[in-house]
Amino acid sequence: MNRPCSITQLFAIGIVLVCSLPILAADTADTDENAGGSIFSDLPIEVHGFYETRSGTRLRKDKYEKDISIMEDRLQLDLSSYPDWGDLKVKGDVLADWAAERADFDLREANIFVSPFDFMDMKVGRQILTWGTGDLIFINDLFPKDWQSFFIGRDNEYLKAPSDALKTSLFGYWANLDIVYIPQFDPDRHIDGTRLSYWNSNLGRLAGEDAVIHTDKPNSWFRDSEFAARLYKNINNYEFALYGYRGYWKSPSGQNASMSQAIFPDLNVYGASIRGAIGKGIGNLEIGYYESADDLSGKNPLIDNSQMRYLAGYTQEIARDFTAGVQYYVEQMQDFSQYKSNLISGPARDKDRHLITLRLTKLLMNQNLKCSLFTYYSPSDKDVHVRPNVNYKLNDNVALEIGANIFFGDYSNTFFGQFQNNTNVYAGMRYSF
Repeated sequence: MNRPCSITQLFAIGIVLVCSLPILAADTADTDENAGGSIFSDLPIEVHGFYETRSGTRLRKDKYEKDISIMEDRLQLDLSSYPDWGDLKVKGDVLADWAAERADFDLREANIFVSPFDFMDMKVGRQILTWGTGDLIFINDLFPKDWQSFFIGRDNEYLKAPSDALKTSLFGYWANLDIVYIPQFDPDRHIDGTRLSYWNSNLGRLAGEDAVIHTDKPNSWFRDSEFAARLYKNINNYEFALYGYRGYWKSPSGQNASMSQAIFPDLNVYGASIRGAIGKGIGNLEIGYYESADDLSGKNPLIDNSQMRYLAGYTQEIARDFTAGVQYYVEQMQDFSQYKSNLISGPARDKDRHLITLRLTKLLMNQNLKCSLFTYYSPSDKDVHVRPNVNYKLNDNVALEIGANIFFGDYSNTFFGQFQNNTNVYAGMRYSF
C-alpha cells in the first residue's frame, strides 16, 4: 500500500543517509590521503534484524471476519550507529499481510540519542516508550498500544506501538525526571472491526467488517500534542514514582453528537507507583486517576466517565527456572449515578471492573524451550482471556513458536467476552541475523 512520506519517515531517511556518510567518506579517503577527518569518519553501522513468517486461524466461525486470523511474512532491519557524540537508530518492518491482502511498511524507530550534559539525556524521533509496573496491564503508561497485534497472535513486542516524541531525562541527587513531548497525538492501534469482531453498542450486537469504526482523531501538529512525565527515585532498593499525563484517551472513548464517529476526548492522568523486593519475590503497587476533561460532571452519555485505577502485583521464582506472577486490578468509574441516569441505550457497565491475572513461565532444555501461560480473568465481567505460548530456540538464529488467544465469557458486551469468536491459534518461525 503506497503512502505519502510523513515527517518521521523523512527523518528516518535522513538518519539512514547520515549513517551512509562514513562509507562515502572512507571511499574518498582512499583516493585522497590528505583529506581531513570528519565527525562521521569513525561511524560504523551495526545491522541486525530478522525474517519471520506467521500463520493462524480462528477456532470459531465468525460471520463478520475471515477464518484466517493472521498470515504474514515480515522482514525487520535494525540499523544503529554509536559515534562519540550520540547514538543513531533506525528500525523498520516490511510486511506482506496476506490476511489483509496488502503490503505495508511499519517504521518502528528512527531517532537520535544524545547526552549534552552529565545530568541530561535526550532522544528525539520515533521511539518505543514505556513505564509503569504492570505486566500486560497499563495504568500510567499512556503510550500507544497495538491491541490488534496483541489479539491476533503477533509477537508481544508489537503490543507497543511507536511514538513520535522528544524524551528528556534529567538525573539528580534527590530524584530523576523523565519528560516526554509528543507534538502530534499518537493513538492506540485499536480494535475497529477490520481484523477482530467487537461489541457495537450502537447496533446492540457483535460487528466486524460490516461496521468498521470511523474515528475523528486529533491530528494537528503542535496543537493536538501530548505531555507525559515521570518523577522517580530509588530508596533502599524500592523504586517510587509519580506520573502525569495530558492528552487524549488513547483508544476511542466517546462519540460525536450525531453518533456517526468515535472520538478521543481530552484526558488528564495523575498516578503513582512503588516496586521492590517482598520476601523472595518482587511486589508492585500502582494507582492512577483518569480525569475525563471533556466531561468532568459525568453527565454526557457520549463520553466515558472519569476513573480510578488500582493495581497490585507479585512475582516470584517458585522453583528452578519456574516463575509465577499474579496481579489484581480494579477499574472504578466515577460519577456512576450520573452515568446510570443519562444512559441512552444498551446494557449498563458495572461501577467497578475487577481483573485478576496469572503468569506462569517455565524454562526447559537449557533454557532454549520457554513455556508460558498468561491468563486474564474478570470476576465482575465473568469473562476470560487465556494466552498459552511455547517458544523453542532451535539454534542461535532460528526460533519456532506456537500459541493461542482463547476468549470466553457469559456476555457479548464485556471486554473479553466480545472477542469469543476471535479465539485463534497461531504458529511462527523467526530467523534472526
